[in-house]
Amino acid sequence: MRIAPAAGTLSAPTWTPEEWAVRVDLAACYRLVAYFGWDDLIATHISVRVPNTDGHFLLNPLGLMFEEMTASALVKVDMDGNILEPTTYSVNAAGFTIHSAVHMAREDAHCVMHLHSVDGTAVSTMAEGIMPLNQKALYVRNQVAYHDYEGIAFDADERPRLQRDLGDKNLMLLRNHGTLAVGETIADAFLNMYNLERACTLQIRTLTGGQPLYPVAQEVIEKVAEQSEKIRSSSYVSRSLVWPAMLRLLARHNPGYDA
Repeated sequence: MRIAPAAGTLSAPTWTPEEWAVRVDLAACYRLVAYFGWDDLIATHISVRVPNTDGHFLLNPLGLMFEEMTASALVKVDMDGNILEPTTYSVNAAGFTIHSAVHMAREDAHCVMHLHSVDGTAVSTMAEGIMPLNQKALYVRNQVAYHDYEGIAFDADERPRLQRDLGDKNLMLLRNHGTLAVGETIADAFLNMYNLERACTLQIRTLTGGQPLYPVAQEVIEKVAEQSEKIRSSSYVSRSLVWPAMLRLLARHNPGYDA
């Protein structure tokens, strides 16, 4: 299903500098997902709140691949699913349901990422979810929520259950479906998702290695949980170190997202 634009009723877009800045970063985030191989043709979504608006957020236009996303192509919608600016594109109704649910419940979640990555989806089907196998898993494990699969997310009545299951956590495994990460900024959400996806990949590779697993002591599991909370309390790494490095990477490998 898709949400189609209303014909002939919308004025031409006028974007503030603040909105243009988040559009550029969001388009960059889409291209980074493609670069790391987490995309799924034209499926899945990343959204961001539009600054200084009442519940407006940006989603990818249905039909563009993540590697070709641009700032000007992004579609602005409200919490009721109305497309707010002229566009030749529609948006995916399932993406709107998931992202609107999170934006409605979490004022701090300005950016929401949802993926169907191979390793993330594989781990989402495992009963234990993220297992305490390595440092990356221990870093994210206490921030991961879980939401049971209810079918393709066309039904708005799933939103309260998504909101309840996410709670105040910044990561989620959508059971039998994929991964989800949120952040106060696009940079924060991207690094959160990177850490979750890396933990999933390490788990899949470890379990397919066919060797006995070396356990981590319970006291160490608890220690890393405490350490990770302290690390996540600062946004310096995501916003000042990782995100600028990612934009430099795109400048070398896939420029043009800021068009």
